[in-house]
Amino acid sequence: MKGALKNLSQFFFKRFIKINKKVRIIISTAVMSFIMLSSTFFFFDKAWFFIVFFIVLVYFLTYFSLLEGIEKIEWLTLFFMPIIFTISCYLFFFLFPVRWLSRLPFIVFYTVSIYGLLRTLNIFNVGVEKNLQLYRAAFSINYLFQTITLFFLSNFLFSLKLDPLSNGGLIFIIVLLLSINIFWSVKLDLKFNKGIIKYGLLVAIVLAEETISFSFFSFETSILALLSTVTYYSLTGLTYAFLDERFFKEIIREYLIILFFVFLISFITLIRW
Repeated sequence: MKGALKNLSQFFFKRFIKINKKVRIIISTAVMSFIMLSSTFFFFDKAWFFIVFFIVLVYFLTYFSLLEGIEKIEWLTLFFMPIIFTISCYLFFFLFPVRWLSRLPFIVFYTVSIYGLLRTLNIFNVGVEKNLQLYRAAFSINYLFQTITLFFLSNFLFSLKLDPLSNGGLIFIIVLLLSINIFWSVKLDLKFNKGIIKYGLLVAIVLAEETISFSFFSFETSILALLSTVTYYSLTGLTYAFLDERFFKEIIREYLIILFFVFLISFITLIRW
């Protein structure tokens, strides 16, 4: 099986390598955007197959875009964000009335986002030095898309009105995958180490416990999703600063202030005037 996959990879590599990488990224972006647009014309409850289709399609197009230098754990880490971001956009879109007024801005947002994400992953793939501004910019963009992805997915999840334990369990899985991916991008190693798994589990447990606790409050769906997103943003930001040896008082204060104000405003919304 492994040999067959390797041969298939080499088959595509020899044929796609002749195409300029920027052109490949543009082609992949156009195809993904077209399929995403097409999916919005189907009723969501009858089109779950698009999720599986997106996983296969986005994985292949991400490979088509990057192609060179993919090794070991990168076969998972470099492909994770385009797939989960695409699925989150697909699920989030159906929380709104399906009409052209919402469809067009959504497709423009997705097109620009997936193009930026593919360019970011290409920077990770070529292994630029961490002290370069290019890496810093790529990490920040990836971090931004992570928070957007969590906000979209948690909005969809909380709109299902599941019980608190189910909410907590699903948030645990989502956050664990996202946090492991973001912590991997700090060092860009070719394999996971115990520290990445440990910190990912810690963040996921905190978010799961928070979700279960806040599910008993009468928060609006979007407010609860915002709370989860900001908590994730703060915890992963602090952990990143620690792993990157920049755990300074100013950075700690910045994340805690953001977390405090969002929590304050969120709980104010519970007051019935």
